[in-house]
Amino acid sequence: MATQTYPTLDETVPSGSNLRWLIADTMTIAKRNIVHIRRVPEKLINVTIQPVLFVLLFAFVFGNAIPIPGGGSYREYLMAGIFTQTIAATYMSTAVGVTDDMSKGIVDRFRSLPMTPSAVLGGRSVADLIESVIALIVLVVMGLLIGWRVHNGAGDTLAALGLLLLFGYAMIWVGATLGLYARTTETATVIGFIIFFPISFVSNAFVPTSTMPSWLQPIAEWNPLSATTAACRELFGNPNPMPANSSWPMDHPIEASLLSSIVMLAIFMPLALRRYKTIASR
Repeated sequence: MATQTYPTLDETVPSGSNLRWLIADTMTIAKRNIVHIRRVPEKLINVTIQPVLFVLLFAFVFGNAIPIPGGGSYREYLMAGIFTQTIAATYMSTAVGVTDDMSKGIVDRFRSLPMTPSAVLGGRSVADLIESVIALIVLVVMGLLIGWRVHNGAGDTLAALGLLLLFGYAMIWVGATLGLYARTTETATVIGFIIFFPISFVSNAFVPTSTMPSWLQPIAEWNPLSATTAACRELFGNPNPMPANSSWPMDHPIEASLLSSIVMLAIFMPLALRRYKTIASR
């Protein structure tokens, strides 16, 4: 009688006939994480209530104090930044979730099962990407309620949402890498905030980079979050002011967003998988 062979720990990235096991195992782990969210809905606070508070805060408290060079609605300018910031912030919950799994010995449980090792992180990334989709739905509704509008066609709008999800997925793998190196969930949380706040606020998400000191403008313009935000504004047809002497990412935001997301995936996905393999082999 023929027997089915399963990938071993050395087969981090299966090929050929093992591909279907990778997909099946990844979906199983993703379902496990999604079910956990359903049982503990508070985990969705960072992708639902928190971004809504940011929208209300900047739109109604700071909005009238932030002029847009060239004119235009600040609320329309704001929404692309909120979209991108919220999608990027998912990486922190990924980092904390991965660290929590590691500290509770979940690796030992998965290692005893006939499954593809890389599916553990793959399933986590899929589940967190679904969280990002939920966040986008909430924010789109919230944006429409406060007056945000899309002025280009459906194709450009879908392209912008696709860029956001690609960027978010790349950031999820950054979070997975951080989570695998952090020793405790507290460490993952602290380091996650330390990294995220400069990335989030030294960008064009909330204010035009032209209002920043001259030495800070290049840093903000080469920030991947700025490129994705500018690309979304361009595709949505929202106000998208550029500095007089802008850099390549600001002149070509769509290309810069795609490139930065692909580069992050190329770096952090293999790094996370390799780190997970090292931990699981101990």
